[in-house]
Amino acid sequence: MPLIDMPLAELQQYRGVNPRPDDFDAYWEAALEEMRGTDPQVELVPSEFQTPYAECFHLYFTGVRGARVHAKYLRPKNPPEAKHPAVLQFHGYSGSSGDWSEKLGYAALGLSVAAMDCRGQGGLSEDVGGVKGNTLRGHIIRGLDGTPDQLMYRQLFLDTAQLASIVMGLPEVDAAHVGAMGMSQGGGLTLACAALEPRIQRLAPMCPFLCDYRRVWEMDLALNAYEELKDYFRRFDPCHEREREVFTRLGYIDCQHLAPRIRGEVMMAVGLMDEICPASSQYAAFNKITAPKQAMVYPDFAHEGYPGFMDKAFQFMAGL
Repeated sequence: MPLIDMPLAELQQYRGVNPRPDDFDAYWEAALEEMRGTDPQVELVPSEFQTPYAECFHLYFTGVRGARVHAKYLRPKNPPEAKHPAVLQFHGYSGSSGDWSEKLGYAALGLSVAAMDCRGQGGLSEDVGGVKGNTLRGHIIRGLDGTPDQLMYRQLFLDTAQLASIVMGLPEVDAAHVGAMGMSQGGGLTLACAALEPRIQRLAPMCPFLCDYRRVWEMDLALNAYEELKDYFRRFDPCHEREREVFTRLGYIDCQHLAPRIRGEVMMAVGLMDEICPASSQYAAFNKITAPKQAMVYPDFAHEGYPGFMDKAFQFMAGL
């Protein structure tokens, strides 16, 4: 089998190389405290798109630092009297929550669905800005030259947890049966969401982004989605005098360090030929998960759709 990374046996033992800040746990506890102290001002606005069996809404809430965040929310029109499960969906880097019709299968199954638009990307969520330094390319480095609480992905990770809490609090949703899923950036946000909101019961991340930044750098794969890492050093630290400091700062938003907090069951898809989110970076997070887990390995696939995985994820979530 061709290799661009480690052999599978080594991947299954790999623990990551990106530094973990000494105050990592305190950092995220303070972040969660800020999130819990934010009045979400939830608003449900009926969508122009409706179906005979699902009610569709624009769900808006106020996230940390005052941004107004948008998600598509669908719920069964004639649900049983008992509360029902829900699924959270997170999209790929620079994308959006997608079309309403893509989510109808879950509503037909009797589940609610909430699909979030990430701040400053392709959907309707608000990006309030307010950081120093480069904002031309990418959200990984957004806020890197400010204080650690200004990192863009801190706010995005908190948005996922806040959305989960809001959905769990809706009168029709059974808070004990909520899942999360997504591909690439959406896979990373799935891990972050379940780490910060440990009531998430099932996770289906696919080729997760936002893991083990230094490993990506060492493989010379700071390209495409990770290109901003190279761009940052070229612009602001051309001799890499601050390299350890930079990667340690990025450690606050590295999903591998959040992974031990996950309590839900995990089914993760990994392509061993992935040159955008290399398999070793994904395994750095997967190997730190202590909850029940399985990795579905696609040896010949890169950063792309994996045959059969979305069907398996649908069945996985159907069991919530």
